[in-house]
Amino acid sequence: MGHANHAAYFTYMEESRLTFWRALTGQASPPQARVILAHAECDYRAPAHFGDELEIRMRIGDIGRSSFVQRYEIVKTADDRRIAEGKTVMVCYDYQSAKAIPIPDAARAELQRLKA
Repeated sequence: MGHANHAAYFTYMEESRLTFWRALTGQASPPQARVILAHAECDYRAPAHFGDELEIRMRIGDIGRSSFVQRYEIVKTADDRRIAEGKTVMVCYDYQSAKAIPIPDAARAELQRLKA
């Protein structure tokens, strides 16, 4: 078959998300916020084949009280063909109380800046 397995796309999105936040903040999530993944989805447009070079483009989507959306576009760099589109919903989370918390002000400001 020679194509990438559907599950690989979620790994591509996760790696993109972690790389983005580490490059921006030195952390794997927004500043002063611990986040968990609450939802992930992917719409497949075309197959990626082994050896294809892919670019994952990520942007910030809607920002709520305790959650925010990250949107992804996966493209084949050789011809800029869209391979897939994805979305994750990230929730600020307090591990000690085991519940969602409001997005901290510093993180919200950074998310708003990045959304613009």
